[in-house]
Amino acid sequence: MRQVTATGQTVEDAVQSALKQLNTSRDQVDLDIIDEGKKGILGIFGSKPAIVKVSVAQNPIQKTEAYLKEIIAELGVSVEVETIVTDKQITFDLSGDKIAILIGKRGQTLNALQYLVQLVLNRYADKRFTVVVDAEGYRGRRRETLINLAERMADKAINTHREVTLEPMPSYERKIIHTALQQHKKVNTTSAGVEPNRHVVIKPSYS
Repeated sequence: MRQVTATGQTVEDAVQSALKQLNTSRDQVDLDIIDEGKKGILGIFGSKPAIVKVSVAQNPIQKTEAYLKEIIAELGVSVEVETIVTDKQITFDLSGDKIAILIGKRGQTLNALQYLVQLVLNRYADKRFTVVVDAEGYRGRRRETLINLAERMADKAINTHREVTLEPMPSYERKIIHTALQQHKKVNTTSAGVEPNRHVVIKPSYS
């Protein structure tokens, strides 16, 4: 983050000095007034300069990316973060040597990171975004795994004539299951339970 500390006879003078050094405008910065200064007698004796710290403001996506990097650093993992913005979805794609630590068992750590980042981004942004935190293509592989699971469990429900209850999943993973079986003529799907234990139930359509 670019920032400078500047002084001036008044706060406004100090701000203008800082803006000139940063080569930017007032609406593009965050301002921290360290000392409002003092005029002094006759404007000279006992006067004290105003001091301000001016930082070039980050946009909401940059702030969120910085937050994500801070969390990952706390976990002791070094990664590269590629931020991809497409319409109303923002994907933070992670890559690095210890990426398995950030994925966790069945993506649980990755899901937790995604949840936190979603909260932070929507706090900063003036419009709602969908956030995806991915790690070296894990989401794509997980999607294929879930689609295969949906098809196998649908076959099981049909063959046994009984409902099949899947393990608890986050909402976007449940959506993958529902979508995969949406056009299936022999089963129906519903979600049941309460978060974080909400899960998909696959039912034979003729039961």
